Amino acid sequence: ARDRGYSYLAITDHSQSLGIARGLSVKRLRQQHREIRAARRELDGFIILTGSEVDILPDGRLDYPDGVLARLDVVIASVHSHFGMAEREMTERILRAVRSPYVTAIGHLTGRLLGQRDAYPVDVGAVIEACAEAGTALELNAHAERLDITDVVCRRAREAGVKVMINTDAHRAEHYAMMPLGVATARRGWLGPRDVLNCMDADELREFLRAGRRRRRGAP
Repeated sequence: ARDRGYSYLAITDHSQSLGIARGLSVKRLRQQHREIRAARRELDGFIILTGSEVDILPDGRLDYPDGVLARLDVVIASVHSHFGMAEREMTERILRAVRSPYVTAIGHLTGRLLGQRDAYPVDVGAVIEACAEAGTALELNAHAERLDITDVVCRRAREAGVKVMINTDAHRAEHYAMMPLGVATARRGWLGPRDVLNCMDADELREFLRAGRRRRRGAP
């Protein structure tokens, strides 16, 4: 990541319910945090943030308790199961995650896999509106199999004042090479640097994350 010119990186492995991806139990997550703290001490001028891609369970609960989520720098909440829910149910499921004090961004909003799986039904407008109210961002997943959200959704997010986070859903370092696909999608959606969460420097990002949590908790 540093070789590509990045100044920080968030580690966001899957949470415990996603067994197919060897999601981290709370115990393994805590071990990862110890390893991240050790790595921070060895790196100069590069920041590693703790995080997770947390499953949004069918009833809208998140896959870790609040006490665990509160210790993470970055939380991406995503749907990874029960794709056949009706639009109203799926939307309410995601909206509950949007309003969590600990969720930074909603991951791959429509769940599509290009050429493999259609998007599940969700009221995108309602989610964007809720994100604007809560200060929650939307992920633009730059992986070639997803490219979710689309350029059209990016434009709608920008118009509503919702920040977008571009990432590659990297499961290995080679996946960083797909970042230009996400950037191109963002540009087609008329996004500029001020619209993209991870165009912020590390200090700006940390303040955005703190402010978002305060806002969703209703704190001044």
